[in-house]
Amino acid sequence: METLILALGNELMKDDGVGLKAGRILLERGYNVLEVGTDIFRLSSHYKGEERLVIIDAILSDKLKPGEVIHLRGEEVFKKLRGEIRSAHFMGAIDGLKLLMALDERLARAEIHFIGVVAREIDLGMELSEDVEKALPRVVELVEKLSGDRIPESKN
Repeated sequence: METLILALGNELMKDDGVGLKAGRILLERGYNVLEVGTDIFRLSSHYKGEERLVIIDAILSDKLKPGEVIHLRGEEVFKKLRGEIRSAHFMGAIDGLKLLMALDERLARAEIHFIGVVAREIDLGMELSEDVEKALPRVVELVEKLSGDRIPESKN
């Protein structure tokens, strides 16, 4: 099953950049990663019909501790991210994804996974908080287990 990893966030806003940092690690390891930053709609011009989407992003939560990693799948993504967990972005990526799924039936059939890292600090700056930095290896490991496939290296 082909997987597309969506790396979300704003690297100029401290912990909000965790999705991008994890995505870059995965890209270096040969995975199919699309950096969308804070614009989930970039997906529409880059989506090639991958059967699995794995979204990595920072989240806000009053119930979870900074640096905690959550994994949501399927409809749970849309329900939970509207309730007790909030996107760190004004128009949540999940709302944008739902709209894109309504417009592209291939995307609507894709297996959806969301890996969220609870942010401690979303403020100007490029460094991650210690809690979120420590969560990076766990995020990468989880995405690798979900993805399972890498882009074959070209032979020249």
